Amino acid sequence: MRIGIDVMGGDYAPEATVLGAILALKELTPDDKLVLIGDEKRIQGILEREHVPSSRFDIAHTEVFIEMGDHPAKAWALKTNSSISIGYKLLKNGEIDGLASAGNTGAMLIGLRYTVKVIEGIIRPAIASSIPTVEGKPAILLDVGINPDCRPDVLFQYAILGSLYAEHVWNTENPRVGLLNIGLEETKGNLVSKSAYELMKGTKEFNFIGNVEGNNFFSNEKADVIVCDGFVGNVVLKEAEAFYTMVRKRKIKDEFFERFNFENYGGTPVLGVNSNVIIGHGISNDKAIKNMILYTKSVINAKLTDRIKEAFK
Repeated sequence: MRIGIDVMGGDYAPEATVLGAILALKELTPDDKLVLIGDEKRIQGILEREHVPSSRFDIAHTEVFIEMGDHPAKAWALKTNSSISIGYKLLKNGEIDGLASAGNTGAMLIGLRYTVKVIEGIIRPAIASSIPTVEGKPAILLDVGINPDCRPDVLFQYAILGSLYAEHVWNTENPRVGLLNIGLEETKGNLVSKSAYELMKGTKEFNFIGNVEGNNFFSNEKADVIVCDGFVGNVVLKEAEAFYTMVRKRKIKDEFFERFNFENYGGTPVLGVNSNVIIGHGISNDKAIKNMILYTKSVINAKLTDRIKEAFK
């Protein structure tokens, strides 16, 4: 297995990304190879300082990178030799099995549309996030940011994507899919949610259990997958991050609350594209990068992309 890492992506790159790759080596097998994509001189300097032989990695050199504040479309067009661009070229050509980056999210999304592209039959891809629950296994929330406005048929497809993700990556048998709404009754909600409910009701494509509400979060007693548009999903995700920050500031120590720490997850896959693309948080430190790499391996091993392609044939 070969995993590509955008070493220049993230607020603390390349320091955090290279250190994270070094940490990941300790939990990978000899058959796993990390491909570090970025400035070779800077990468080598960190490896030498940490007394790690550069032979442990493959390095794809470039001194060009897309900064966090760059306009995604303009940067993709102008910086054709950026670390993100090279990563996608390697992914498209089959030279790596997955690409992970904590860099400019917009540029990552632009790049996939021009290279690996969306799976045929899927209207829009989605980003799914893992929501901690008191029972232990997280619930899956999607979309959390790509598409702020969604048609009912897009939400229907999100339910399929989320169900496959929960089943094959998180090993949830026959995942229960809920539609996020302001009430449990099928007549509740705006026009989009009510229309989406009508599409989902009675389907055999996934295990639809009806509407779920905001107070159903943090417990998977009702649903394993929660579907919503990217606007609502992003608000929920950032509210959870704020909740964790508040808990830490108040010096509350609890195992459940620690599950809200994004460092423990590292990244999340873009669902519905023709290869394995993992996006991490821009503020990722070495621990988060390590977990993003390990999670990329899990997604590759689950053959998630192939299973989604099969479902949408």
